[in-house]
Amino acid sequence: MEIWRLIDLGKAEPYMAQTFYEAVAQAVDDDDSPNTVILVQPAAPYVCLGFHQELEKEIDVDYCGEHGLPIIRRSQGGGATYLDGDQLFYQVVARRESEAIPESVEALFERLLAVTVHVYRELGLPAEFKALNDVIVNGRKISGNGAGAYGEGTTILVGNVILDLDYDSMARVLKVPDEKFRDKMAKSMRDWVTSIRRELGHTPPVERLKEMLAEGYEKVLGIAFERSDPTDLERRIWKEQVRPRHLSHEWLHMPEMRRLPPEGRAIKVADGVRIVEASHKAGKLIRVRAELIGDLILDLQVTGDFFMLPEDAVPDLEASLRRARLDRDEILERIEGFYRERKVETPGIAPGDFTDAVMKLRELAETYQPAVYPYKRGERRGVRA
Repeated sequence: MEIWRLIDLGKAEPYMAQTFYEAVAQAVDDDDSPNTVILVQPAAPYVCLGFHQELEKEIDVDYCGEHGLPIIRRSQGGGATYLDGDQLFYQVVARRESEAIPESVEALFERLLAVTVHVYRELGLPAEFKALNDVIVNGRKISGNGAGAYGEGTTILVGNVILDLDYDSMARVLKVPDEKFRDKMAKSMRDWVTSIRRELGHTPPVERLKEMLAEGYEKVLGIAFERSDPTDLERRIWKEQVRPRHLSHEWLHMPEMRRLPPEGRAIKVADGVRIVEASHKAGKLIRVRAELIGDLILDLQVTGDFFMLPEDAVPDLEASLRRARLDRDEILERIEGFYRERKVETPGIAPGDFTDAVMKLRELAETYQPAVYPYKRGERRGVRA
């Protein structure tokens, strides 16, 4: 039987609640710490952005600033969401060589979310696992989860037990076309996302939920826990490396800054050059923005709420498509080559889904109007601080 560590951080400020597991992951990957499960609640509300999402497209940044809501980009894919103390987070950090950790991401979700299902069923709720990464009760989502990898040999799974939900805040922090759309979004959230309070009429003590989670992990994974505090090394890694990275402008605006053009490049879109953006909803949202001349891809950026392991492989996907023609066979061949070379996993979506997204550029390019960027020649494009 494997001996794992259980850390209870209690209530922690948003950056620690959201990111401390990354310091633990570094220590686990370096064999300085054992496999670990962390339990924590945010001490204050904040907004969480998916690894591959564009800040300004997903979040009402002005509203968050006016209401003192930190915006934190997580290290896993998925969508933007509002989080507060009514969620109990579980964060699993383990070496892939552990017998408790399945090899594929799909199997990882199914096995570890059996623990979340166990907790809800212990409360008397008819919880079920729903592929790819959800737990549902009576047809409504009641747990959000993400997975990722750290270093050469460490797997991460993060998720939550939802005690209660502030539907209005969840809808308010997101970027939407107008208030009518926001009202529709809030209604949709009420229709499809639920909580323990909504289902039971009350919330159980958090300490009891933590006990049920610990019992569930020991039973489902066949492990035993030793309760512990974080090590001095983990605290130092978080303070000196993890927290500063997440506070940086570069991390928060990562997708926008990733595709900065070279200095001196012409910035006026003319002479057949077009900037086109297409969105494609497969298992997850894929958004592609490309600079085209005719049917040739000069440059492009891929964003969305999908998961990709390793998460930092997206720039390589983008590089594989530069100078490609908008021909389906050529695009698919290049994307499949990228999958083989980088050995990536994209749970819930396949090379054909990325191909479909890129090929939408072709149909949009014919009607897309030229535009002029509001920058002077030689100035770098991107999101300004």
